[in-house]
Amino acid sequence: MTIDQIIDSVYPVPAEVRIELLQLIEEVKLPKGHLLLRADKTETDIYFIKKGIVRAFATADAAEITFWFGREGDAIISMRSYVAGEKGYEDIELLEDCELYKLSTPDLQRLYRREIHLANWGRKFAEQELIKTEERLISRQFRNATERYRELLEHNPDLIRRVSLRHIASYLGITQVSLSRIRAGRN
Repeated sequence: MTIDQIIDSVYPVPAEVRIELLQLIEEVKLPKGHLLLRADKTETDIYFIKKGIVRAFATADAAEITFWFGREGDAIISMRSYVAGEKGYEDIELLEDCELYKLSTPDLQRLYRREIHLANWGRKFAEQELIKTEERLISRQFRNATERYRELLEHNPDLIRRVSLRHIASYLGITQVSLSRIRAGRN
């Protein structure tokens, strides 16, 4: 996915503002397994996925709990660092070799202060991320594992081919054995 497509998916900005924003963006390639963002660290960069799959997870009682998958077009961000300048709570791992667009949060904040179109883009970006988080929370609270699996298949069918079953099981909050039963229709 191109950076122009990603920018426009959030909120279109005038050409001259886009040029300023694009000057701040760097393309990076990183290998599968790389930990891009770390828990307990204040992150100063935002990434957008050009190509690849990532997961966000937290560790509790020595177990990794996956709570988000990102793919082409998605933002990789520690919202806590972005909004409050505080240490994040999540690790972000690359599940495939990835091509990313990297943007410095301090640089972006400077543009927000100067350019109303970009400030509006930033507001829409934060609103979209909030809605995605709310949808994940509601799904987790009000749907059982089978319903969450079906929802995952409906909205992200390629994840099943691209992500290990142990990460999918973790995301659904179940064991791999339970996931196998659900996939076999024996739930």
